[in-house]
Amino acid sequence: MDSKEFSQIRYILGKTQKQLAQLLCVSTKAIQSFEQGWRKIPAHIGREMLLLLTLKTYENRSIKSCWDILNCPSEWRNNCIVWELKAGHFCWFLNGTFCQGKVQRKWEDKINLCRKCEVYRPVLKRK
Repeated sequence: MDSKEFSQIRYILGKTQKQLAQLLCVSTKAIQSFEQGWRKIPAHIGREMLLLLTLKTYENRSIKSCWDILNCPSEWRNNCIVWELKAGHFCWFLNGTFCQGKVQRKWEDKINLCRKCEVYRPVLKRK
């Protein structure tokens, strides 16, 4: 996640830097540093920002599961934590998913794959 995306999500959430700092359990200075690009945004902060955004923007939508959208074969479903937890609209958030026929282990690699996926793309769209 870059500083521009971070700032855009804060704007969509309608939170001040101080409010967002409280939500993320970091200092206001850290939020300022993330937005100015002075400090790299840690993966766990980026994930939490995307989760907050999803919870905000999906409040009134009917959501299909990832396995339905992507027509995952049963052997993929049976090896996937998302299927096990029935968390199909949060597949992008969970590590250890079975995407494109293999387990996704590293967050950085996984989110790059997710950014190209039709399940994830609506996460960054506004209402």
